[in-house]
Amino acid sequence: MGEPTITLSVPNQLFIDGRWVDASDGRRLAVINPADESTLCEVAYGGRADADRAVAAAARAWPAWRATPAPRRAAVLRRVAERIRSQADTLAQTLTLEQGKPLAEARAEVLHAADEFEWFAEEARRAYGRIVPASAEHRRHFVIKQPVGVVGTITPWNFPIALIARKVAPALAAGCTVVSRPADQTPLSALGLFQCLEAADLPPGVANLVVGEPVAVADAFFAHAEVRKISFTGSTAVGKELIRRSADGVKRLSLELGGHAPLIVCPDVEIESVARAAVAGKFRNAGQVCIAPSRFFIHQDRAAAFTEAVVEQVRALRVGPGWEPDVQVGPLIDAHALDKAHRLVDDARQRGGRLLEGGCRDPHHPRGFFYRPTVLTDLDPNSLLIRDEPFVPVLPLASFHSLDEVIAKANDTPYGLAAYVFTHDLTWATCLAEGIEAGIIGVNDPVPTTVQCPFGGMKQSGIGRELGLEGLDAYLETKYVSLGLRSP
Repeated sequence: MGEPTITLSVPNQLFIDGRWVDASDGRRLAVINPADESTLCEVAYGGRADADRAVAAAARAWPAWRATPAPRRAAVLRRVAERIRSQADTLAQTLTLEQGKPLAEARAEVLHAADEFEWFAEEARRAYGRIVPASAEHRRHFVIKQPVGVVGTITPWNFPIALIARKVAPALAAGCTVVSRPADQTPLSALGLFQCLEAADLPPGVANLVVGEPVAVADAFFAHAEVRKISFTGSTAVGKELIRRSADGVKRLSLELGGHAPLIVCPDVEIESVARAAVAGKFRNAGQVCIAPSRFFIHQDRAAAFTEAVVEQVRALRVGPGWEPDVQVGPLIDAHALDKAHRLVDDARQRGGRLLEGGCRDPHHPRGFFYRPTVLTDLDPNSLLIRDEPFVPVLPLASFHSLDEVIAKANDTPYGLAAYVFTHDLTWATCLAEGIEAGIIGVNDPVPTTVQCPFGGMKQSGIGRELGLEGLDAYLETKYVSLGLRSP
């Protein structure tokens, strides 16, 4: 089946101060389709001057936006959600073309972005303070919540519309203004989202989009005192650099960083259903998911049967361009990702790992960045696949003997974003959920993300939480007011 036509009229410019504009130096960026390596289109590619303009616009817009009553801000966010849903099919198609994931996954992501705007439209009304009992007869104590200010957001390519929405929606709900920088690989989804913001009658300057050179945009965020907070999703290495750079201006940070999630199969499970859930969780978005399970620990009593079931299901996965019907695994995002998959699998095999399935570029797709879904076992604990965040469609299997042993193995990583447990034994489930050092625990649930619950990690997987009640609080300052009364 041939490539579909992009039916959404996506702008190809930057969005600054309520207008679509070219980059100040006229630069353009080619957007590549990872399924066939063709150029989809070119978009404006900004630099420092464009980021400075966007920050200035957001700073000008902030006083009026923070003074806008919460119900009116909420109404704007609800209109954005409605617009996203009305454009869901075309936004999903655009997302698939530039990112590669199957169309069904892309549409689910678009609808999740709409849910994020709708959730934070409601939360805008709930930025509650409190009255604290007085310590003296003629004193009163109040705690109030106020917006942080201008927020800079930096988001990756693996969920190019949901992750921007996850930051922009709560920031706007809180009364902040925003400058967003999307990933170079996937600007079209961001442009489509900001088209929805524009259609919702968002005031000029409240939300700005700069597709641009990453260092230049980050430099602008750190240089301007008006940017009070930076929210970043991406690698731990970049997150550490942002922490270092934030020191001079004492910028507030929210960081959702790398992950290396364990998936633990306990001895009481039904093998076939758990294998299906494990494979679905691992190979969603071709393994390019920060919370994807990436280290699989199977109880020794179930290891042989589980391995057989997983290999059978992985062999049956349909690989291909995301727009083709029934495709389950699309391409990796680019040539660098494909090279990484080769490198991790080669390293594992050189250290004694045994290849059970895959382990090569998909032979049916000579163009595009397709890697065959892969299963390995007998891995050396020092394999790069076990030590580093993989972000590839490779499933490594290991066995364990006891509860204490598997908790120790699960925690033997600097990361702590997510973990997965499959069991119907309440004791095992409780001990694992309490003992594993991760911010998200899915018990019999391979896809736990939902807008009403907090999302974020422990250890080197990040700082702060998104979504849930915590997602709004991340964009609010807490102010204490002590009021002295005169004697009546």
